[in-house]
Amino acid sequence: MIRVALVDDQPLVRMGLSTLIGTESDLALAGEAGDGREGLALIRRTRPDVVLCDIRMPALDGLGLLSEVAADPALSTVRVVMLTTFELDEYVFEALRHGASGFLLKDAAPKAILEAIRVVAEGGSLLAPSVTRRVIEQFGTSSPARQPHPRLKDLTEREREIVSWVATGRSNAEIAEELVVSADTVRTHVSRAMVKLQARDRAQLVVFAIQSGLGR
Repeated sequence: MIRVALVDDQPLVRMGLSTLIGTESDLALAGEAGDGREGLALIRRTRPDVVLCDIRMPALDGLGLLSEVAADPALSTVRVVMLTTFELDEYVFEALRHGASGFLLKDAAPKAILEAIRVVAEGGSLLAPSVTRRVIEQFGTSSPARQPHPRLKDLTEREREIVSWVATGRSNAEIAEELVVSADTVRTHVSRAMVKLQARDRAQLVVFAIQSGLGR
């Protein structure tokens, strides 16, 4: 059973997500909160598997909540997916940098939301396909000066190449097609790179790649 917490200041959004979660036999609602402070208390009390959290909220916004979660060793297994109304929200890159497992538009299809919850619960990351590449382009070019990851030198040439493709927002299958290799081969290189760079998930690997100047 995947336990999901909802943190959003819009009651209608919470109601919709709660109803959606209630339709799935493998999902359970851990609780709801209307602002970041309530959300943080809820997360610490219930320790859900996945949190769907609005970026913009009163009292404590999504970035603040995310920073608190990331800094608490007791919450290391909690995965946070940020919700946004805007395709190019100014906080998206910062959210990923702070450890968010991805983000979704609030008007995403129910199927996409359910898929995101399950992917993130299994340790994957979710970047909404319709906006990932534009987010990478905008926030990658406007992010602070390059700061190569201290363990970047541990990557093999092939791993560096594939990580640079990951930073474009492409899936393993798309990268495999570009390089004329199998998706399993790409998956193996991505996994090894994540271990070497100590990336929490694929989303954080994208951030490390962009900040290290590996984006294509």
